[in-house]
Amino acid sequence: MTAFGTRLRAALDAHGPLCVGIDPHVHLLDEWGMDASAAGVREFGLRVVEAAAGRAGVVKPQVAFFERFGSAGFAALEDVLSAARDAGLVVIADAKRGDIGTTMDGYAAAWLTAGSPLEADAVTLSPYLGADSLRATLTTAVRHDKGAFVLAATSNPEAFALQSAQVVDVAAGDGQTVAERVARDIAWVNGSAAFAGGLGPVGLVVGATVDRAAVGLSDEALRGAPILAPGFGAQGASPEDLPALFGAAASHVVASESRSILSVGPAAIAARIEERAELYREALRG
Repeated sequence: MTAFGTRLRAALDAHGPLCVGIDPHVHLLDEWGMDASAAGVREFGLRVVEAAAGRAGVVKPQVAFFERFGSAGFAALEDVLSAARDAGLVVIADAKRGDIGTTMDGYAAAWLTAGSPLEADAVTLSPYLGADSLRATLTTAVRHDKGAFVLAATSNPEAFALQSAQVVDVAAGDGQTVAERVARDIAWVNGSAAFAGGLGPVGLVVGATVDRAAVGLSDEALRGAPILAPGFGAQGASPEDLPALFGAAASHVVASESRSILSVGPAAIAARIEERAELYREALRG
């Protein structure tokens, strides 16, 4: 299999930065005329996949909206993940897993192993049990040509106090922010000679509504890492903002939108995806 960074780069080059979130909120299911059930989220997810295929390069199912229906919900998610990958989309499972030891090994096997029922191209991970707790999972991702996006500076405002807090590293003699430390601690993966000059397999989640300077995430800190950027669309950032927000890193941003696309309903979603995707491409062309 081709390395994740190579596949993601190809998707971004072909379709632009737009990532379509698959978030079947109860109110959206109702507006789409679907039941709030495992069958409803399955149909919703498959409709979004059908609309995104050939129009966007990346989709991001939010696992929680499927998980709430128990085993039937996970079965629905399996079908959506499989359909999206079969359609040639890069699939990011938004699961935000974070634990230690063999527990993380289990999560890695579930989301990042070929042939697993929940196989995705990448998964979101939380580093707040210590970024080094993710080392084995990130190694698994590389070994299986998969990817991961590690939470660094998220778009929810209540995260700012933690993620901008200073960390004192006595050995290094410096004080970095928590977000900057996370970026530094995952850089070893993308620093491999195998990924030199291209996108590495391990990215960072950096919200489009975040003040990057305030959390210490300079262009250099983001170099080589794919960036999953929530905060576009309904949360306030626009496609035109992308170059200014991310500077030298703009070309490897995956710009996530969900409500701003999903709210138009099943009849209009394909046209909305085309429209939003073109706005991002225009923004990068300048």
